[in-house]
Amino acid sequence: MDPDAVDALVGHPCRDQAATASDDQRGTSNLRIAQEGPDDRLLLDFSSTTNPAIPTGAVQAYQSAFAASRSYPSDSYCDFRIAAAEYVGCEPEQVIPTAGRMAALRLSIATTIDSGDSIVLPKPSFEGYEREVALQGGEPTFVSHSEMLDVDPAEYDLIVVDTPNNPTGQAYDPRELSAFADHCQRAGTPLLVDEAFLDFTDIPSLAGRDGVVVTRSLANLFGFPGLRIGFAVATGTYRDRLDVTRLPWGVGEPAVSLATYCLDQPAFIEETRDRVERERTRLEEHLDEHFDIFPSAAPFLLLDAGSSERVDDVIAHAREEGIVVRDARDFRGLDSHIRVSVRLPDENDQLIAALTDL
Repeated sequence: MDPDAVDALVGHPCRDQAATASDDQRGTSNLRIAQEGPDDRLLLDFSSTTNPAIPTGAVQAYQSAFAASRSYPSDSYCDFRIAAAEYVGCEPEQVIPTAGRMAALRLSIATTIDSGDSIVLPKPSFEGYEREVALQGGEPTFVSHSEMLDVDPAEYDLIVVDTPNNPTGQAYDPRELSAFADHCQRAGTPLLVDEAFLDFTDIPSLAGRDGVVVTRSLANLFGFPGLRIGFAVATGTYRDRLDVTRLPWGVGEPAVSLATYCLDQPAFIEETRDRVERERTRLEEHLDEHFDIFPSAAPFLLLDAGSSERVDDVIAHAREEGIVVRDARDFRGLDSHIRVSVRLPDENDQLIAALTDL
């Protein structure tokens, strides 16, 4: 980790930070990731991307792990690795357990780049990529998400893609992404694929592909972001670097036990995918006359309100109606957008009523 980069990014977590930084300010500003979720828990939260439903039996699975939490977990995490490998279609030894997807991203970026390396990042996209690259002293080049697969990997030291993309919700054609992964491998450039929202689709994972590092989140689909468990998947040298560098006992037994249980709940996964697709379509149909909407394969929609001023009006009006939406202006390249998650039908009805009554 580059000490100069750390000094440049130091912030003050107990002080108010500016809500939005312009693109040209981001390189030297505090890059703490925007907190999802409302400060008032009584508000209906459409800003978070977490599933409002959880699998049946999840609470019992978590409670049953309490006794095991009195001892250090087994650092091999065999049961979890097997479950995760079956889930994404790779070998168990290729799975690297981490304390959430952010830990997987940090570990993946820290073990693939050096200070001064050139990295391609998508825009608009998750701001955590930029932060992790900056902490390692990397030099990012920002490319439109829609143009990422046209990049020449031979010109860079690492390429990061996000599918489906946050915040646009757009997913790459799996055949085109697979061909791009082959291109990266031939060039000797690692490809980091963030699949945090791929669970909500039937698109196959790139986990287990040579030259590719995949990061996964279990918080979004299964609805427990506070538990902090995710994983990375890699092969060969990349896999060895991840496994040697990860923290010993880095994930607690309750998190591992619950995640292992949830990964083996195909009915819940299928029901969630069906509901999200159905409700996302319904939201699009009702909001289309009021906003420009990005096509989405994710459990959220990116809405263009037309101007920054209207974003302020939408956010304020929604809050008056007891609803919090995500101000998307802090995503690089966006200046008139909000993001709304896809929740349960009756909750989506409330969002529709609030956003169509401006």
